[in-house]
Amino acid sequence: MVLSEHVARTSDIKPKKTADAFSYLNRTQAPPGLQRMRDQREARGRPSPPTGRSQGRARPRAEPFHALKMQSSLHRVPYSDRTAIKRNMDQYDSFDKFPLAEPVLRAVNDALPGLEYRNPTPAQAVAIPALLGMQKAVRAKVKTKKTGPDTFLLAAETGSGKTLAYLLPTLDAIKQEEMREKDEAEQQATKAAQEAAATAKEHDKRTDMFAAEEPEINKAVDPARPRAIILVPSAELVAQVGAVAKSLSHTIKFRAAPISAKLSATVIRNQLFNPNGVDVVISTPPLLASIAQSNPNILARVTHLICDEADSLFDRSFKETTTEILERATPSLKKLILCSATIPKYLDKYLAQRFPDMHRLVTPNLHAIPRRVQLGVVDVNKDPYRGNKLLACADTIWQIGKASADYDPTEGKEAIPTKRILVFVNEREDTEEVAQYLVKKGVDALAFHRDTDPSRQAKILKSFTSDSSLGTSPATQDEAPINSTLANKRTLPNTKVIVTTDLGSRGIDTVSVRHVILFDVPHTTIDFIHRLGRTGRMGRRGRGIVLLGPGDRADVVREVREAMFRGEALI
Repeated sequence: MVLSEHVARTSDIKPKKTADAFSYLNRTQAPPGLQRMRDQREARGRPSPPTGRSQGRARPRAEPFHALKMQSSLHRVPYSDRTAIKRNMDQYDSFDKFPLAEPVLRAVNDALPGLEYRNPTPAQAVAIPALLGMQKAVRAKVKTKKTGPDTFLLAAETGSGKTLAYLLPTLDAIKQEEMREKDEAEQQATKAAQEAAATAKEHDKRTDMFAAEEPEINKAVDPARPRAIILVPSAELVAQVGAVAKSLSHTIKFRAAPISAKLSATVIRNQLFNPNGVDVVISTPPLLASIAQSNPNILARVTHLICDEADSLFDRSFKETTTEILERATPSLKKLILCSATIPKYLDKYLAQRFPDMHRLVTPNLHAIPRRVQLGVVDVNKDPYRGNKLLACADTIWQIGKASADYDPTEGKEAIPTKRILVFVNEREDTEEVAQYLVKKGVDALAFHRDTDPSRQAKILKSFTSDSSLGTSPATQDEAPINSTLANKRTLPNTKVIVTTDLGSRGIDTVSVRHVILFDVPHTTIDFIHRLGRTGRMGRRGRGIVLLGPGDRADVVREVREAMFRGEALI
C-alpha cells in the first residue's frame, strides 16, 4: 500500500509552458530530463561532468529514506502553505468563533465535560469553517458549472478530533433545515387557515348534514428517512461514533441510530423505523447497503454523507458497497465528507477521477506522528532476552507498571491511576498466545481481535476503560478463564493490557492510553501511523515501544524514529 504524495493539491491543472531560450535561467534545480541523465550516468559508474558554477565539486544531496522503498515520499506541506494554514487556524481559538447554532455551541461546552481542551484542534479549526461555508477550502482558477454535492476531503493526523470536526457542521445544518421547515409549515398553516375562513363564509357547513371535519394528519418526520449518514468500517467504530453523537443529542435534540451487525434485527428495526423519526444513522457499508436494497427510501432524504476512515471504506473490502450507497443518496445529497488519517495513492487517484472539484482540507502534520509521542526500541536479540519476544514484552510491561506494583496505600501517598497498555501484533493467531503468556507472568491481559465474539468485544472494551480489572470485572470474569490464575501468584496491579491486531488501531477509544507496545514491526507506515496514533491523543503525551527481534527490519524502525524526531511525514 503506497501513500499519496499530492494530498493537498488544488483541483485546477496548470497548463504546460513551452520551453524557450530563457526557460532554464535562474533555476536552482536541474530539469527532470537532465537530472534523469545524471542519475543514469552515476548508475553506470561514470561521474557527472563538472559545471562552472560548482567548479567540479558535487553538491551534497538530501539523505533520502532507503528502508521503506515500497512507499513513496509523502507530500510535505510547503513552508508558505504551512504558515497560511496556521494563520487561519489562529483565527479560531474558540468554538464561539464559529457561526454554529446556539444548541450546538451549548452541547460542546456542556455535554462534553471530559474534554481536556475546549479550544478547537487543528483539524477542527481547518474543517469546521470550510464545512460551514465560511471560507473556500480550494480556490479553483477555472470556474466550472457546479453539479452534484459539495465534496470535501478531511486529511488530518490520528487523534486530532475529526469526529467532532464533521459532526458539528452536520448537526448545525440539520438544525438549520429544521428551523426552515418549521417556518414553512407555520406559513402554510396560516395560509390554510385563511383559505378555510374564506371558504366558511361562502358555504355554511351547518346546512350540510354530510359535512365533517377532516382528520388531522401527523406531519412528523417520516421514519427510516435520516438526514445524515455516517459510514465507518467496523462495529467498534459504530459504537464509538455513536457514543459521541448520543452525548451531543441530549443538548442539540436530534435522534441518532448507531446500528451494526452486533445488534439484533429487532433492535435495528426499532431504531430505524422509530415513529418519531431518525436524523443521523451510523453504520457499516454492508449492513446499510442490505437495508437500502429492501427499503430504498431510507436514503431518499439524506443531505450529508460522511465516510470516516475513507482509506478503508474505499479499498477492495468496502468499495463496492460504499459506492452503491453513494449512488443511491446522490439525488438528495448536498455534502459528501471523506475523513482519514492516511491517504494512500489508490484513494487519491480514485478521488481525483471521481471528484475532480473536491475541496481538500489538510492539516500541517498530515502523515506525521506527533512529536509528543516518544518511540523507544528494545533489542530482543541481546541479553537478557536472547531472542525471546514474549519475555521482552512481559518485562517491558512490568517496567511500565513498576510504580503501581511498588505502591503501598498504607504510606499515605497519592493513589496511582490505572495504566492502560495496548500491545499490537501482526497476526490474529498471535493475540491469544501473547495474552496467555502475559497472564502467566502476572499481567492482567486479554486478547482482542476480529474473531472475538461481538458481545465479548463490547465487554472487553468497557472493562478496559473502567477502573475494574479485566479479569475480575463482572463484564469479563465469566468469559475470561485464563485470568483466573492471577489470584494465585504475584500480579501487576493497576495495569490493564489488551493484545490486539490492527482492529484496535482504528476501533478503540484510547484517550487514556499512554503506552503502546509494537510486539511485531508493522508491515507499512500506514500501520505505524495508526498504531502509534493510539497514544498521544488530544494533546496528551505518549510513548511507543518497538520490540526488535530476529528478522525484523532495524533500518525501518531507525528511519521511522528519525522522522518522528524531526517531525517529518513518514514514507
